[in-house]
Amino acid sequence: MRRIIKLVFFHILFWIAVWFFFAYFFSYNSEDKYFVMWFSTCLLPVTMALSYFMVYFLIPKYLLTKKYLPFALYTFYAFIFTSYALVLIIYGFLVFRLTFNISAMPPMSRNFLFIFILVLLVAGLISMQFVLNQTFKTASRNKELQNKILATQLQLKQQELHYLKMQIQPHFLFNTLNTIYGLAMKQSARTPETILKLSNLLDYILYRVDKPLVNLSEEVSHIREYIELERIRFQESLKVSFSSDEISDDITIAPMLLIPFVENAFKHGTLKQGFLEIDIKITVKPDLFRISIKNSFIDSQDTEKEIKPGIGLNNIRKRLELNYPGRYVLDHKVLGDIYMVDLEINLCNNTKHGSNNTLPDS
Repeated sequence: MRRIIKLVFFHILFWIAVWFFFAYFFSYNSEDKYFVMWFSTCLLPVTMALSYFMVYFLIPKYLLTKKYLPFALYTFYAFIFTSYALVLIIYGFLVFRLTFNISAMPPMSRNFLFIFILVLLVAGLISMQFVLNQTFKTASRNKELQNKILATQLQLKQQELHYLKMQIQPHFLFNTLNTIYGLAMKQSARTPETILKLSNLLDYILYRVDKPLVNLSEEVSHIREYIELERIRFQESLKVSFSSDEISDDITIAPMLLIPFVENAFKHGTLKQGFLEIDIKITVKPDLFRISIKNSFIDSQDTEKEIKPGIGLNNIRKRLELNYPGRYVLDHKVLGDIYMVDLEINLCNNTKHGSNNTLPDS
């Protein structure tokens, strides 16, 4: 209610200002203030009618909806009726106020074209202000809607990332606990050492993995811990080569992103001459990270049947797309009895990179 009262009050003040605007022009070279007052007063309803017709009917119904032909047609009709009304006012004052004495008529009030332009000027300024105001409101609504959409997308992305991480953690723990279970069954002296290493990994999972990014050095240290656990499980039948460039503390990466590739090498790698051979190499350059994993692999139909879809690398593909869209290359191939996986991530946000390729899942 208060808003309506304020709007009405503003409109009244505005039209009073327009009346003084008219009176100022028509009083030029004229001493007949009575004529000027009533002439300006009679022009005001015509100007108001044209302005409100444009603002509340023509512009919202036709111009803003891009119906330009009806808008132009009805605007033309409005100008004709306005011209007719102005002619009636001019001749009415000439007949009833001045009794056909045109010389007594103020100079500005004799010029129909000037009066018509003056009325159109007021109506045009009001219409322009209305269009600009509507454009600003539309832009604001679109911006607000866009922000809501982006916020919703971000929330969904965060939820999906969290869900994918929660899938990876049980998968990793399942494999590690199997190792400890096997050692416990054998009453191995290395069981306490293995539990301690698992404790370190759990500390990483519980307190670091919920962060959107972790130091790459921490992720590499996590891989080393996992390799040590696998050494205990495979014992003498494992040959692992692990090398990494020196990693700066300011380089970050999504947590738990690399371990599924390492897990995949251990799970799907096959013994060659009694040994599982795995080679892991990490290369770090400015704005570029690469991990290359090779493992011994027998490419046979039986082996292919054993490689069944799981959650590990499927999740990694999704996480790569969510965290590094268009900025990574994921490739795999078999060279003889070696299976190779290469992941390259461009850590610079302004650089676009390759796309996703498929891998046998873990």
